[in-house]
Amino acid sequence: MSSNKRIFYFDALRALAILCVVLLHVTGHLGEIMNYNVHTIFSLSGIFETFANNFFRIGVPLFLMLSGALLLGRDWDVKGFFKKRIPRIAIPFVFWSLVFTIMLVLASYFISSINFVTPFGIGDILQVFVDTLICKAPGSAVYWFFWMMLGMYILMPIFNRWINNSDLRKVEAFLSIWTVYIIMTHSLMLPIPEYVSFFLSPIGFVVLGYYLRHSEREIFNSPIAATILIIIPSVFMLVYSYAVVDSNILFVFHRYSLPVMMLAIGTFCLFKSSSHLKGISDLPKRIISSIALCSYGMYLIHSQIIMVVRKILHISFGFIGDYVVLFAVGFVLSWIIIYVLSKIPVLDELIGVK
Repeated sequence: MSSNKRIFYFDALRALAILCVVLLHVTGHLGEIMNYNVHTIFSLSGIFETFANNFFRIGVPLFLMLSGALLLGRDWDVKGFFKKRIPRIAIPFVFWSLVFTIMLVLASYFISSINFVTPFGIGDILQVFVDTLICKAPGSAVYWFFWMMLGMYILMPIFNRWINNSDLRKVEAFLSIWTVYIIMTHSLMLPIPEYVSFFLSPIGFVVLGYYLRHSEREIFNSPIAATILIIIPSVFMLVYSYAVVDSNILFVFHRYSLPVMMLAIGTFCLFKSSSHLKGISDLPKRIISSIALCSYGMYLIHSQIIMVVRKILHISFGFIGDYVVLFAVGFVLSWIIIYVLSKIPVLDELIGVK
């Protein structure tokens, strides 16, 4: 998409989404390092951990909603859609899986304190590559995102045809039923087959993104209403997490749960309706747009970089110091790497810039 056709609040939401994803994973690493218990969870760092582990879960829902806002309700050919969209997520996924397979092998071979890979036969190395692709190698658990997005792209032509032959009231009816399903599955935790949830939960967020972009209902176009939708679930998740602290340290809500959904809706609508984004100066705007363009590549590399740096440095600068170091590595360094590589024409299609 050329720069003159980009919608800036989409770029801002995409930049926020990757920021939330990285901060969520940084928070997870710090939680492991701090080893919280029922007493230390009430410290300032414990409160932040509890808040961050829930609030930053909006990253993936925002990515899904942006996909729906950008791709649904348009007249595109199914074959052309698959030919264009699937390689854009699959090629960088395979490329970075190969890169990090090599990185894991080399780090394990040359650094005695690291044992990601043993032994080092050809078959063992190939197994690391396969394990990376299927989210089993160290640091590759976040690659579930690729498989989920692949599923969404396969489903999108079905939903796009339906949306193109429907009005927003029918979309509202679908979202109402889907919300009931979300409450039953990810809030009340009723047993639903995992393969059903893997497709049905995220596709609703895709449709939701389309709906929120086009809805003219006042509640979805009001900064005040959006702010309320952000504050209420944020407070509720923090309070509930501490209400169950005796039985579950660092309780977290599911990424598709109702409070996270409400928070994502509020965030999307706030960015959509905010007048402040329209008046943002040129430099911050270019930085935000750059992060948005690099966001998929950043997603694919940040977790492994954090993992390797944490393993090598054995960081121990205290909570704030460790957080700053891991954030700089996971977000800033990831952005710089993708941005620099994007300037090399032969690499731009390999690294995840879109």
